[in-house]
Amino acid sequence: MIQPLIDTFFAAFTTGPDCAARLDALPDLFLPEAVIVGPGAVADSVASFLAPRRALLTGGGLTSFREWEVAGTTTVAGDIAHHRCTYAKEGVRDGAPFTGSGTKMLQLVRTPQGWRIAALAWHDD
Repeated sequence: MIQPLIDTFFAAFTTGPDCAARLDALPDLFLPEAVIVGPGAVADSVASFLAPRRALLTGGGLTSFREWEVAGTTTVAGDIAHHRCTYAKEGVRDGAPFTGSGTKMLQLVRTPQGWRIAALAWHDD
C-alpha cells in the first residue's frame, strides 16, 4: 500500500488545524537512515528536513498553504519501489499569494512494518 503513504506525506504539508500532528507523524513514513535531497543537491536527514518546514508551516508567516500530488507512477520490484510524481503547491507567504510545482522521486522499501521511504529527492520548477 504505497499510495496511502504518498498521500499522507503530501497531506502533512498543509497549514491549519492539525498541521503539527501531521508533521509529527512524518518520521514514521521514513527509514531512520533515510536521505532527503532538495535543490542544490543538499542532503538532509529526516529531522533536519522537517525542522525548518515545521517552523514555516506553523510559524504564521505562511498561510493557506498546501502541496499535493498532481500525477504519479510507482514501479515495484519485490520489496523495493520507486515513485515518481509531479506536484503543485500554493499558499500565501507574508501576505503575497504564490504557486509552484515540481517533481519528486521517492525510493521505498518494504519493511516488517510496511512500506517506508528510504530516499526522497525533488526539484522545484
